[in-house]
Amino acid sequence: MIYRQYVSPKIYMPYLKFFRFDTDAAPPVPNLFLSSPINDAMTRHEDSIVVGVLAFQGAFNEHVQLLRSAAKSLGVKDSSKAKWIFTEVRTTEQLSRCDGLIIPGGESTTMSLVAARSQMLDPLRDFVKVRRKPTWGTCAGLILLAECANRTKKGGQELIGGIDVRVNRNHFGRQTESFEADLDLPFLASADGAEFNTSRHPFKAVFIRAPVVEKILFAKDGVQTDEGAKDETVIAPSRAPEGNIAKKTVGGQVEVMATLPKRTAPLPTKAETAYTEENVGDIIAVRQGNVFGTSFHPELTGDPRIHVWWLEQILEDVKQRRDASESTTL
Repeated sequence: MIYRQYVSPKIYMPYLKFFRFDTDAAPPVPNLFLSSPINDAMTRHEDSIVVGVLAFQGAFNEHVQLLRSAAKSLGVKDSSKAKWIFTEVRTTEQLSRCDGLIIPGGESTTMSLVAARSQMLDPLRDFVKVRRKPTWGTCAGLILLAECANRTKKGGQELIGGIDVRVNRNHFGRQTESFEADLDLPFLASADGAEFNTSRHPFKAVFIRAPVVEKILFAKDGVQTDEGAKDETVIAPSRAPEGNIAKKTVGGQVEVMATLPKRTAPLPTKAETAYTEENVGDIIAVRQGNVFGTSFHPELTGDPRIHVWWLEQILEDVKQRRDASESTTL
């Protein structure tokens, strides 16, 4: 059972600073070298696991807070007792320390332009596509991690890429059409615990000017050139994985992780959707290899369950990489 509730934008007023209404305006460029207690205190130890949150714009602080809550929940059952470090990422040096990365909700055009001006686009692409480190994008982050995005002016936004999908920006409408929906997310069952059974305890997702996965593309080496020929469509550049560890994490086809069964009314463009059957609905969460994306904002809910699951994915990836590294030194 999916419960959808349209809510007044006033409820989300504290978060409106994360979203720009005039997408044609030049975005402000933040001081990328502002210190923060998180970054200044970060000292990496050999047995620590560092998870970064891209902090150019958007709800990055909310992600950090939920990561801390998730680590406490995970620590109760995690026999390895991992030492987690959560940090805001604004520079290539900070990114290089990370074992995993979250790209938060916000305004994807702003994030892309700031990343380009701060010489961070290529390091981000290398992190996701060359080193194949675990990366999760929420809302705007999903757009940036898609290999293709439509409703976008040519040259107006660059993508990082990583998931072979085409996303439709602002699929659910404007800010005033924001809504919440109770979701059943079966993939959370792997995180254990009765509270992770979302068929009984749904995940209340927040959708604000959210994208949707419009089409799942065939995985291919190189650029999605066929998609790039379409109007108002941008595509991500190609990057090949380097090293045996990175190559082992290359995923096959895209896995659909969640859908929104009750479809919203189509936008005036009547854009093609990935699935047309009414009982399937809009695709709002996908995964391919090391990259995970959600249309909605888990960081605005206070519910850490997806973050717990994501930390488990990073923990497994780190273990595999360290085991592989140790085996090569023997």
